[in-house]
Amino acid sequence: MTIQEFATLTGLTVHTLRYYEQIGLLDQIQRAASGHRIYQQQDLLWVAFIKKLKATGMPLREIQQYAQWRKQGNTTLEARQQLLERHADALQQQLAEQQAHLAALQEKIAFYQQELEKQRLI
Repeated sequence: MTIQEFATLTGLTVHTLRYYEQIGLLDQIQRAASGHRIYQQQDLLWVAFIKKLKATGMPLREIQQYAQWRKQGNTTLEARQQLLERHADALQQQLAEQQAHLAALQEKIAFYQQELEKQRLI
């Protein structure tokens, strides 16, 4: 598929895809005889994973490190696992903090609901 088709499928811009290629996140993109990029199904899966990492707040430099280790093959499995585990731990901590913030908001909302109900009864 062409870069435009790939951009449409991934939800990324052509500019972003070229940038990802430039910084090493997409490095094994096939080229047609004309030099145009030709994307494959495995590229879709890889970009989907990159997007998931970004959506969870993983810094781009860590995604680049992961991508570099991925290129090196199975000798880096442990390093990749550890990077993902550290990120998962940080994400779990962020989720716990967000849950605490949500609980505080819900408590305040409940307070206002009670106060408004009291006023309606008067």
